[in-house]
Amino acid sequence: MIRQSARRRLRAFFVIAAALLFGSGLALFGADALLALRSPLKPSDAIVVLGGDGPRRAIRAAALYRDGVAPRVLVTGDGDCLHIRDAMVARGVPAEAVEVECLSRDTRENARFSAPILENMGARRVVLVTSWFHMRRAAAAFNKADPDLLLLAAPVEPDPDPLRRLADPDMPRVALEYVKLGWYALRFGILPFPRLEALRPVMEARA
Repeated sequence: MIRQSARRRLRAFFVIAAALLFGSGLALFGADALLALRSPLKPSDAIVVLGGDGPRRAIRAAALYRDGVAPRVLVTGDGDCLHIRDAMVARGVPAEAVEVECLSRDTRENARFSAPILENMGARRVVLVTSWFHMRRAAAAFNKADPDLLLLAAPVEPDPDPLRRLADPDMPRVALEYVKLGWYALRFGILPFPRLEALRPVMEARA
């Protein structure tokens, strides 16, 4: 059951999103502010890579691993989990450092199926890696699956040029993301206001 205060926040969120989508017709110009989440990085227990758009996510996660952000990686998602693992290994991540969860079929299952694996790893602080426009829903799903997890967000970034972004093949997926956020809120009670770990001093990843 969604509380009244949460309903008001949800309504405000989607009013702004609707204005961007249908008022201006240029969802990508405002999507970064509404959909993307980012955290200053600090040493963590594991990197969690969500399946979908595998090559770019694999590159991002492998770079984080090489920078010493976390000693373990969990790849989750039935579509391309093995491809992401192999791409990370090809970029210098030891195969024994990468665990895969290849049964989940959507973001909610990514979080639900990953939670017990992370618990078995002893991972309490994790860095989520997914596309920039998917990060809000992904983090909210992980909050729901395990409220005790400390989450950091390290998205695959969009093109910094807003005009070039309009030609990005991800544009239809960005527009659809607003619909998916609403569906997750109404169907599963997964609200688009995830909690990321509050960081006091910003720490550089360990070398």
